[in-house]
Amino acid sequence: MGIDTKSRGTRLASFDLTDFPMPTGREEEWRFTPVRDLADLLLDDLAAEVVVQVQGPLGSGVTVEVVGRDHPAIGLAPAPGDRVAAAAWAAAESATLVTLNAGKVEDGVTVVRVIGSDGSTPARPSALHLAILAKAGARGTVLLEHTGLAHLTQGVEIVLEEGADITVISVHDWADGSIQAASHRVRLAQDAHLKHAVVALGGALVRLTEQFELAGPGASLDALGINVTDSGQHHEAQLFVDHAAANCRSRVAYKGALLGPLARSVWIGDVLIRSRAEGTDTYELNRNLVLSKGARADSVPNLEIETGQILGAGHASATGRFDEEQLFYLQSRGIPEELARSLVVHAFFAELIDQIGVLGEIKDALKMAVDSKLDQRSNHNQRRSQ
Repeated sequence: MGIDTKSRGTRLASFDLTDFPMPTGREEEWRFTPVRDLADLLLDDLAAEVVVQVQGPLGSGVTVEVVGRDHPAIGLAPAPGDRVAAAAWAAAESATLVTLNAGKVEDGVTVVRVIGSDGSTPARPSALHLAILAKAGARGTVLLEHTGLAHLTQGVEIVLEEGADITVISVHDWADGSIQAASHRVRLAQDAHLKHAVVALGGALVRLTEQFELAGPGASLDALGINVTDSGQHHEAQLFVDHAAANCRSRVAYKGALLGPLARSVWIGDVLIRSRAEGTDTYELNRNLVLSKGARADSVPNLEIETGQILGAGHASATGRFDEEQLFYLQSRGIPEELARSLVVHAFFAELIDQIGVLGEIKDALKMAVDSKLDQRSNHNQRRSQ
């Protein structure tokens, strides 16, 4: 099609599945992904196997409804950027739409639970579409929880109208063996602000592509992420922050801990500052803590700037092994090795969890989830040593 793959802004995006050829794994957006594990999610005959439950402050501030794909609130976010995202769009005849209403401030949390099977039968390849629409001036928090056993491609649209200010937190705590490819496609209007956070804990393979279009002047984005990846797990996050309007701000901060010898994490952060996006202020950061030999973390920050009239742009990436001196210091004071490792990991994540947890109960839940993952690893190590 004559696409210039050297520029992130010209990479193919389309709602039409047939526009995307089957990936081979050699394409730039697929080269870190075990494509064969996602093969069943690249087709056009997916089922609707997962269950969606919504609870929270549903009233004047928030409304929830199941709508058809022809609903005017569906399809407002940027078009899918790869075949698996387009497959989710093609398969979804309906969507769960969460609307934060204009000018309303909702202090509670709207919880959307995506629930796979109980594991008694194999998970079938399936698709799901969610949409979050924040009307002008809306305030609120939406928490997406993913549990159970699933084989899922998921599309999530997040659209913020002028002056909206919301938080969306997506926690992926799937059962062992789960496979998920999710695309979060986001558009921010003038003076809108989004805090978007992803926490990846469970599943065999979780791949998220996150497209953020700062489409209106003064839009602001905080994109945060945590992954705790054990042996045999693959956690991947591919971000594209598109500064398409003037005087916008973005901050990206992702951290990962790799616990087992076959743990694998991937983080790709693409930031594009278009020629019309004067006054841009952007920075992205990725940090990875490797706790076992044989674990691998790939970190690829990319910054593309088309105008020199910006406030600032930068990125930082670092991957390091567990500091044995820290471990020795803690053990010399009577702290057992597994607890010492846990303390170091908690310190590594503490600041980011504080940033994500706007509300106390969310912060506590995130800390408990990380604790649970670390406890599982500690118990596994203890059994091996016996």
